[in-house]
Amino acid sequence: MRGRRRGDDVPGEHASLITSRDNRWIKAFRAALRGTGPRAGESIGVEGPKMIEDALRSGLEAEALLVSESGEADADRILRAASESEAGVPRSRVLRTTDKIFESVAGTESPQGVAVLFRQPEWGLEDVLRGAGEMRETAPLVTVIAAVQDPGNVGTIARSAEAFGATGVVATRGSADPWSPKALRASAGSALRLPLLRGMSIPILIAQLRIAGVKVFAAASRHDSAGEASSTLEGVDLRGPSAIFIGNEGSGLPDEALRSADGIISIPTKGSVESLNAGIAASIVLYEAARQRNLEDR
Repeated sequence: MRGRRRGDDVPGEHASLITSRDNRWIKAFRAALRGTGPRAGESIGVEGPKMIEDALRSGLEAEALLVSESGEADADRILRAASESEAGVPRSRVLRTTDKIFESVAGTESPQGVAVLFRQPEWGLEDVLRGAGEMRETAPLVTVIAAVQDPGNVGTIARSAEAFGATGVVATRGSADPWSPKALRASAGSALRLPLLRGMSIPILIAQLRIAGVKVFAAASRHDSAGEASSTLEGVDLRGPSAIFIGNEGSGLPDEALRSADGIISIPTKGSVESLNAGIAASIVLYEAARQRNLEDR
């Protein structure tokens, strides 16, 4: 990540107002803020002052800041946060436009007038196992999003992963992109802060987890685990290096994840409810992992 240049972190004179929808930066912001997630090498689009400030403080590198007429006050806060970050925001990439054009690129119903394109962070499996910052001293706790297709659930899982001390997240092939605008909003920015890998195949991921000495646990409903021995949360030890697989909202976990798991975790439910929402199920299992680890630390 390049060093900070304070001259690049302040707005200086107002840049020319962008008034064309065909401007290349307007097109780039529209694709990032309304798409289903960035491909390799493409920018992550983030909208709204709080999430942008959090992303800057977590070390993400901003490529461009787009400000509408109604977003000027928030832009000043963002530029102050950028001046305290390692990379800042290049002065030439502080772009201004009209409220009307900003609305045409925004992914929200009530745009707040500020958006940033961030460079994708480069994470590897070692980062996901080790965690970031203070997490580096804990045993790996990896949350695996296995073919979960609803971006709201994907974002909720990432948010719970950060809240309950997961070291990282892996979204396997077929999952909604955790860096898509809808998933990012649902994660409240957690998907930008946690070490995260996208698009891995389940067999390759499981093989790499085995090499790293990480146990694989499959969170499954009664229907998913039919014919497979399963344990309730209280009967599973999640204190050691663990990867928790969370499956699709409708069809559950793929058979390859169930067959390869060291343990299958079921969450008891009453009545005719056979399964829980993927985001809720992940939150319950991750909370139990945090509870067990907190007890061990006392």
